[in-house]
Amino acid sequence: QDFSKGFEDIDKNTAVSFMKSDGGLSPVDNFRGSSSILSGPAGGVVGYARTTFTGEPVIGFDMGGTSTDVSRFDGHYEQVYETVTAGVTIQAPQLDINTVAAGGGSLLTFESGLFLAGPESAGAHPGPVCYRKGGRLAITDANLFLGRLLPDFFPKIFGPKENEGLDRDAVAKAFTELTEEINNWYKKKHGEAKQYTPEQVAFGFISVANESMCRPIRALTEARGYDPSKHVLACFGGAGGQHACAIARSLGMRKVFIHRFAGILSAYGLGLADVVEETQEACAMVYKEENLSYLEERIAALQEIAIKKLKQSGFADANIEIEPYFDMRYDGTDTVLRTQRPDKDGKYQGDYSKAFAVDYQREYGFTIADRSIMVDNIRVRAIGKSSTIKRIPIAKADDKEPEPLTHEMVYWGDDSGEDAGKRRKSPVYDLAHLKADHKISGPAIIIDKTSTIVVLPNCTARITEYGDVKIKMGTENQRKIGTKLDTITLSLFNNRFMSIAEQMGRTLQRTSISTNIKERLDFSCALFDPDGGLVANAPHLPVHLGAMQDAVSWQVRNLGKDWREGEVIVSNHPCAGGSHLPDITVITPVYSGNSPVFYVASRGHHADIGGISPGSMPPFSKNLSEEGACIKSFKLVVDGQFQEKGITELLMLPSKTEGCSGSRNLRDNLSDLKAQIAANQKGINLVGELISEYSLEVVQAYMHHVQANAEEAVREMLVDLSEKYGLEEVDSLHAEDFLDDGSKIRLSIKINRKKRSATFDFSGTGPQLYGNLNAPRAVTMSAVIYSLRCLVKREIPLNQGCLRPVKIIIPKGSLLDPSDEAAVVGGNVLTSQRVTDVILTAFRACACSQGCMNNFTFGDAQMGYYETIAGGAGAGNGWHGESGVHSHMTNTRITDAETLERKYPVMLREFGLRAGSGGSGRWRGGDGVVREVQALRPLSFGILSERRAFGVCCVCCVCCVCCVLCVVCCC
Repeated sequence: QDFSKGFEDIDKNTAVSFMKSDGGLSPVDNFRGSSSILSGPAGGVVGYARTTFTGEPVIGFDMGGTSTDVSRFDGHYEQVYETVTAGVTIQAPQLDINTVAAGGGSLLTFESGLFLAGPESAGAHPGPVCYRKGGRLAITDANLFLGRLLPDFFPKIFGPKENEGLDRDAVAKAFTELTEEINNWYKKKHGEAKQYTPEQVAFGFISVANESMCRPIRALTEARGYDPSKHVLACFGGAGGQHACAIARSLGMRKVFIHRFAGILSAYGLGLADVVEETQEACAMVYKEENLSYLEERIAALQEIAIKKLKQSGFADANIEIEPYFDMRYDGTDTVLRTQRPDKDGKYQGDYSKAFAVDYQREYGFTIADRSIMVDNIRVRAIGKSSTIKRIPIAKADDKEPEPLTHEMVYWGDDSGEDAGKRRKSPVYDLAHLKADHKISGPAIIIDKTSTIVVLPNCTARITEYGDVKIKMGTENQRKIGTKLDTITLSLFNNRFMSIAEQMGRTLQRTSISTNIKERLDFSCALFDPDGGLVANAPHLPVHLGAMQDAVSWQVRNLGKDWREGEVIVSNHPCAGGSHLPDITVITPVYSGNSPVFYVASRGHHADIGGISPGSMPPFSKNLSEEGACIKSFKLVVDGQFQEKGITELLMLPSKTEGCSGSRNLRDNLSDLKAQIAANQKGINLVGELISEYSLEVVQAYMHHVQANAEEAVREMLVDLSEKYGLEEVDSLHAEDFLDDGSKIRLSIKINRKKRSATFDFSGTGPQLYGNLNAPRAVTMSAVIYSLRCLVKREIPLNQGCLRPVKIIIPKGSLLDPSDEAAVVGGNVLTSQRVTDVILTAFRACACSQGCMNNFTFGDAQMGYYETIAGGAGAGNGWHGESGVHSHMTNTRITDAETLERKYPVMLREFGLRAGSGGSGRWRGGDGVVREVQALRPLSFGILSERRAFGVCCVCCVCCVCCVLCVVCCC
């Protein structure tokens, strides 16, 4: 109300509207803050959509000071209904905009051989070095130093008194000092001098930043079935034009469009946006012939409501457009696609189901035959055309060769032709002085009042009739990359390897069926070397990471030459690198010539694989056979054929054991296994593209370099911590904890500063249990590699290299290395958390977490459901613990209430924080949660949890979390 009062004195004839996150305007009376969280980026999307799109799909690239937003437009605004912004989940209609922490202010650092750009930002104060306020080197400084930003054309608003220009000299000095540091590091580590020039270092940081900004674009295109080269790149934002050509070249895009007002396009987009009223209602009806009349009636009713609201805002019928949508999904699945009404005269002839099937095939790679299509919601989007901005043509050029304003000595890289490695005298043009049809051949700089455009060598810019800049990309002079370590190239390959794993994960999520994988994200994807060592993983589940490399290595040793190209292996047995039986791993070799050069693997938690209880997470299992199907090694694909009969027999085999059932969700099991195969194939294709681009020798060389870099980072961390805690040159840290039955987990960490190594000795840990809290050896490996990664306080790749400085001793026959037939379902989800707590306690890193994953299952003979319930995270010295989160070894999300109640016969009565349960110390532990579920028919429930008997360990005078409370009410 106070906000609205600020507009009471405005003339009533003046229309006041606010931009919303969905790309539409809202009158002040209907404005809600939750609907405008991404209103700024949405304005930019509207701006390029209304000015760039001419039939070819467009990628929006909005680069500002602290971050870069990417989006896609193909004639329709792509919307989502849930995003996470600054750690807060927001459920409201908004444009599908992905953000990466790389902008003009992203800090440039060199750590352990890696060039890093971001995610930390210099901010506006103190800002980059060139701002004259004592800041640190940032991307803006690199562009300035290379001659791509021109201080003479910037206002004199910098320095303590804000009356000076950009400081070129300070930037040059900072890059010279950083270059000396990098060259000295290289000589110290490799015994020979590496003579980078300051220009090469600055250019290297720009290249690393560009690659990190390419990753979300690949996720928006390649991972969703689109070819990025078939798109136009629309660049805007204050820094977008400086990187436009380089981004387009990296992605194989041939056209770049930069609007005349690119520097302020988000604001310009506000003037182009329309007023939007959206009405909706729940439906939950099958899309079929006999229901069509009802659905059309409801569309008409909602349409009438939306039109009425627009007319109240002063819109006439002639200025109102209607877009009806159905939120549709296949029955039994949770993934909803928003499907717009097809044109009755078009190829779908007004049939929503045909349009839905085509969209589903493109988005997820398959359709589900013989499955009903559900309409969850009916939506009507009424658009009031309100734009009053008219584009004004500029004068046409009499000649095609404009005169440059000045020339600048610019560094274009080591691959820029005959002057490679040197600064080149390059023309500078003022966009305000250019006329329509003027052509500018790169290399060149085009300046404007709000932005700078960099035209790379072999590219040609043309000025349009409205003063926009269209750039045609030319061929690139490829820089020769050898197998010898180059720290700049190392950073680029680190991003490329990570991108492969990320795209595998997105493929798995979009092609899977089950709630567990598609909604809860209980899966991991990774890339491995020829021996099975981890090369790169996406930020998925920590508990899978170390275990997956054991699984791949076991298959490589076990199968040898019997594993041929195209054959896909499936496994879940703990003795073969499995974590627990529901986590099924699918592994595929990547061949080059006659031998495997990489392996790709995906591990997903299947909601039910048989056993004594629904959900395959029995609280009281005593041996492995009671926990479900056990698969050491099975060829899932042979000669291109999915072995459905064989895998079905394995999944149903537990039914032959007394008291056990086979899989209760066989259809989902088979569908998710096919999704895992598809994810692996995506990885194979991407590795193949990488090899084609750089050669097998170079890719494998940098595979080893990336692992060596992670090794170096862990060695440095071990030395730093030893010195921080005042330890002797060879000294030990100790910690122990107890399971609720009194079983001990004991750890001694001996750090040797001279050798820069450590020994993790779990001797003294309790014996194997007659229960299911035994943890396979691979799970402890996962806990160690995860903890080491957390202790390295910077961005490094998490891979096999992290474990090279570490020797791990686990007593055979203990609860951390049990026999092959021991029950382990709880070890993966409970004991793993306690092992992580013990490691972090020994390193004095933070207080203990909730200590388990709070596993909750229910089901009957026909179905099974599984989830992990959030809890609190331990505090640290200087920070409070997070409340209601999945911590440490689990990185899943909980099922949405709507999905849970729609798909399963239960009602969610309560889900919220258990206030105050984290303690009240100076640094408080995170609070646990309460989750109350009511069954709507007779069901079997199970809770597998820990940390109910023994208190938790604290460090640094901080408080630890209290246990999660889970209440289940059955009918």
